[in-house]
Amino acid sequence: MFPIGKLPPHYLVHLLEQLPAQDKAVVLGPGVGRDCAVLDLGGDQLLVAKSDPITFATDEIGWYAVHVNANDIVTTGATPRWFLSTILLPLSTDSEVLDKIFADIQAACKELGVTVVGGHTEITHDLKRPIVLGSMLGLVPRDRLIVPTGARTGDAIILTKRLAVEATAILARERYLELAVGLSVDYLERCKNFLHVPGISVAADARIAIASGSVHAMHDPTEGGLATALNEMAVAAGVNL
Repeated sequence: MFPIGKLPPHYLVHLLEQLPAQDKAVVLGPGVGRDCAVLDLGGDQLLVAKSDPITFATDEIGWYAVHVNANDIVTTGATPRWFLSTILLPLSTDSEVLDKIFADIQAACKELGVTVVGGHTEITHDLKRPIVLGSMLGLVPRDRLIVPTGARTGDAIILTKRLAVEATAILARERYLELAVGLSVDYLERCKNFLHVPGISVAADARIAIASGSVHAMHDPTEGGLATALNEMAVAAGVNL
């Protein structure tokens, strides 16, 4: 039985090795540490695609879904453009919950200049809380693509924000009452607001890094934290830490 979270890297590799040969349009396909697919459809821009579910958070889950997917797009140097979502809801869901999810998606997309172009929504069995699976598409000039396989020996590793920003926000939002037994309301409210300040979006961070002209690879750490993210980058690029 696997633990909660990402699949062990060795087993992910085992699964990916069973996939059929890739289409010639695939510039970057699936692999450990490869958070996006990159496709060459002709022209001077490449299409970057990402898909990621939100399974830990329920509060502002639509906002999470947009930004978590956009984060992986921007770390390739691409601009997020189009968003699709599959929204799965438990039997007890009312219209207020669904209205909030859609409002959060709309607000996040407006913030990033992204257009919602499709998706699917349904009420289904065996769920205790909503799950939103997002897919984001973006474009990047072919001469500005940054891929996780690009990290080089001698590169410096720069962390642009604090550690555990997303985890802090999720814990404060999803376990507020339990934490309130030992923590002040003011402290918990600050932790809840970590979703927005300093925020989980890395769009601005990526723009600054790209503007420096000296970035070889970028990665948005999520499940597994910094240690897992660094290992994924090293595996993807074939280098050591």
